[in-house]
Amino acid sequence: MKEIRKFINGFKNFRDEYYFREDSPFIELQKHQNPSTMVIACSDSRTDPSLILQCEPGEIFVVRNIANIVPPYEPDSKHHGVSSALEYAVKFLKVQNIMILGHSSCGGIKSLMENKISDEDEFISMWLSILSSVRDKVFAQYPTLSVEACTACEMAGILHSMNNLLSFPWVAEQVKNGNLEIHGWYFDLKDGQLLSYNDESHLFEPLTLSYLNVKG
Repeated sequence: MKEIRKFINGFKNFRDEYYFREDSPFIELQKHQNPSTMVIACSDSRTDPSLILQCEPGEIFVVRNIANIVPPYEPDSKHHGVSSALEYAVKFLKVQNIMILGHSSCGGIKSLMENKISDEDEFISMWLSILSSVRDKVFAQYPTLSVEACTACEMAGILHSMNNLLSFPWVAEQVKNGNLEIHGWYFDLKDGQLLSYNDESHLFEPLTLSYLNVKG
């Protein structure tokens, strides 16, 4: 119960020092939300996008899942958590940016690369199979499992999800009309560095303010 006690104390501090302060953003946020950006990030406990990007409440609409994956557009009778959140962000919140935020040392990508299926695995392997073609392409370049191969798969997975975003017709339409931009970012846990995908060089490069000039 030590951890739970810490969380309770944390919430008390949040209320006393943040929620009830005179300039608290929750004065307006209790009425509505108007985030400019949707972030699709990994569920990894080390990669909280609000912390990494130092965001205030209400600034980003966040979806987290294993390996920060965006599935392809599949309108059927099954349950689609990521797709429904994406639809809400684009159609109703009308976000101007969608960011795929991947990271190094991703356990989901490592599991995908190792291709090991646990007897207790009911959902994970099926979810990761969305990136099976990415894994195969990486292994064509890196014959053996290595840190370099996993890094390549982590980055290629971001690009795959960016492409999957465009399979949603209402996402593609907003991008075409200039109302929505898609970003691929990669957080390097080892170096504490944030990289962004450069459409011109086709590489992930250190993120700087010059990125804003490239994106217009």
